[in-house]
Amino acid sequence: MSQVSSAQTADGADFDGFYAANVGQITAQIRAYVGDLAEAEDLVAEAFCRALARWKTISAYDNPATWVRRVAWNLATSRLRRAAVVRRFLIWQRPQAAEGPQPDRLDLAQALSELNERHRKAVILRYLAGMTTAEIAEQEGVAETTVRTWLTRGKKALAERLRIDEFEEQR
Repeated sequence: MSQVSSAQTADGADFDGFYAANVGQITAQIRAYVGDLAEAEDLVAEAFCRALARWKTISAYDNPATWVRRVAWNLATSRLRRAAVVRRFLIWQRPQAAEGPQPDRLDLAQALSELNERHRKAVILRYLAGMTTAEIAEQEGVAETTVRTWLTRGKKALAERLRIDEFEEQR
């Protein structure tokens, strides 16, 4: 049993020396390829982990560092390709720029926001939702004459805020 332990220890020490001798140089090469030190360190660590799992075979190669470098390089290439696919997908998914509201729409929105809540609601329901005064009265639980008063006052306030001389009701 001590022969197995000493063989494993020798292999482990052999790998530790190999790792220490090569990790810096391979990381620098991969960093130059991917452009990010943290990403390069992750890729090289993965390559060395794969080498450790196969160390008995890889240690017999003429230059095991070439194998680790190739694995790290392949991992980096795969990651860069995946990142490019993700970028293309995100660009494709990006909503197309819609034309913003026109100044008159912004003026109307601002003017509506300054109205009394009841007047604003009546104007919106009548002119944007197309409801009749009877429907608004029923929804709000008030008399139809109250809705007409709200509409009259709301239109007058809007006309003042929008500087409209005459506010014509459109159906």
